[in-house]
Amino acid sequence: MNVKEIAQIKALLANPKKIVIVSHRNPDGDAYGSSLALYYYLLKLKHDVVIVSPNDCPDFLKWLPGEAEIITFENNQKISTKLLQEAELVFTLDFNALHRVGKQMQEVLENINPTYIMIDHHQQPDDYAKFMYSDPSVCSTSQMIYHFFEKLDVLNTIDKTIATCLYTGIVTDTGSFKYQSTTSETHRITASLLDLGVDHTKIHNELYDTNSYNRLQLLGKALRNLKTLPEYNTAYISLSQGEMNAYNFKKGDTEGFVNYALSLKGIELAVIFIEDQKQGIIKMSLRSKGDFSVNTFARKHFNGGGHENAAGGRSEETLQKTIATFLEIIPTYKKEITV
Repeated sequence: MNVKEIAQIKALLANPKKIVIVSHRNPDGDAYGSSLALYYYLLKLKHDVVIVSPNDCPDFLKWLPGEAEIITFENNQKISTKLLQEAELVFTLDFNALHRVGKQMQEVLENINPTYIMIDHHQQPDDYAKFMYSDPSVCSTSQMIYHFFEKLDVLNTIDKTIATCLYTGIVTDTGSFKYQSTTSETHRITASLLDLGVDHTKIHNELYDTNSYNRLQLLGKALRNLKTLPEYNTAYISLSQGEMNAYNFKKGDTEGFVNYALSLKGIELAVIFIEDQKQGIIKMSLRSKGDFSVNTFARKHFNGGGHENAAGGRSEETLQKTIATFLEIIPTYKKEITV
């Protein structure tokens, strides 16, 4: 995003407007953290602003300041559509292709004519936004929102509430600062947020240290389903809809499960396959170490994408057929995975 574009955005934001912030389907901490941080900033400018999320977030994000104000398209299609149709500006955060909001909401977004502003850190963005701030080298969209404020010369508007939202997004998408995308700049930004009074202990407790009995039982089942392919440095987990129902599955319960597979000694590629009968798909989360790109792998074979070492995918086949397809493909990547 160059100086001219920033000047144009400043001009757009100079007077109150109807603005909608959109996050991706199945929102995570970065999607909501970045959206809420921007939401609170725009409120300070007296804009008529609302966040529309394709569907609801997991329980471990319900504590976020302002989360209760977010409108979910899935449960409020009529009002969400009206808000989008009336919007003068639409920010799309933490995704770069409109299909990431789900088919029905995508149709709405494709049939309105606001000024679109994309802020995102995933690879290969689609060309739908007038203003595009895309940088896959940045660890999180929340860090990009911080840089966006920096470009607008409004860092002084960041208060404890905005800082809490930004910190949540950063800590989520860096895996608590352990992923390779974490840089010294990330830590400098985090330090500035802590200086504003962010309670990092509370945030970590809310995100990672509050489990239900059923979730731990489901984790046990996932680990019993864990399979390894030592010759390909690969491990995978599967969970059927029936297995999840048996433990009263709630949105977000499987968050982080794939990392247990990746933590095994000698494993370079880990995948979890999760049956979602409501959507009629198999959802996949892929993680890797080193240079093996799960982004490329997911895009090529499983209608997905994301980052080099963390990506998502999907299949419309059965759980068994999806796993069988995966097992057929993996041998062709032996050299890349076992280097």
